[in-house]
Amino acid sequence: MKVIIVAAGIGSRLGELTKNLPKPLIDVNGKSILQRQIEIFEKFDIHDIIIIHGSHKNKFNFKNVTYIEDTDVLNHDLLGSLMTAKKEMNDNLIISYGDIIFDENIFSQIISSHNDSNLAIDYDWEKHYHNKSPDLLNKVSVATLNNDFVTNIGYYENFKNIKNLIFGEFIGLMKISKSTAIQLINQYDDLQKNHQGNFHDSPSLHFGIITDMINELIKNGIKFSSTQISGKWCEIDTPEDLELAKKLFKN
Repeated sequence: MKVIIVAAGIGSRLGELTKNLPKPLIDVNGKSILQRQIEIFEKFDIHDIIIIHGSHKNKFNFKNVTYIEDTDVLNHDLLGSLMTAKKEMNDNLIISYGDIIFDENIFSQIISSHNDSNLAIDYDWEKHYHNKSPDLLNKVSVATLNNDFVTNIGYYENFKNIKNLIFGEFIGLMKISKSTAIQLINQYDDLQKNHQGNFHDSPSLHFGIITDMINELIKNGIKFSSTQISGKWCEIDTPEDLELAKKLFKN
């Protein structure tokens, strides 16, 4: 099994903190976001780790990992960054966003799932947004769920007015089988040749995000199970998120 960490984000909402430092290298109580992820993967005996980075490549100095530079980070979004590593997508994969922190319990739940491909879903997600703006809430990546399988995934604003849907937030961590990875690559390559216009939640395939591609796979018959996580996790996108992470992850 391999791990691919998509860590090319700029982190502009963090202001001066990311002026000269990539967001995934921000310190949280003595350890960077990436260091915390890598330590968890290695505890589960996963050592084939690929980090996709953008600017300030000299700041990435983890040993025994494979680095892939996203040289076009300003001209595409998360999906484009992920696909810079498609030559490495030849095994069962863990794919993780580079701006999330999660505890061992959450990763254990993902890695122990017997389903081929599954997404880490927080069913108790709304509590994180009680004091945040409606605009931020609308852009949360939520999955609609049926019998522990994901039926749709996208921005909350697209689903919030539909009655009787069960929602959970996709936290940016997933496991996919080798066969699903191959299907992902094949469909993406085909879309590059033939797709025009909007791509699910994004204005184009070129500026697509990873959840757009998950949705495309679901629409084409790939099943993603939902792992209902329990444990501590945090996405770090703003100074407020960083302060919350420091409270949650004191050790």
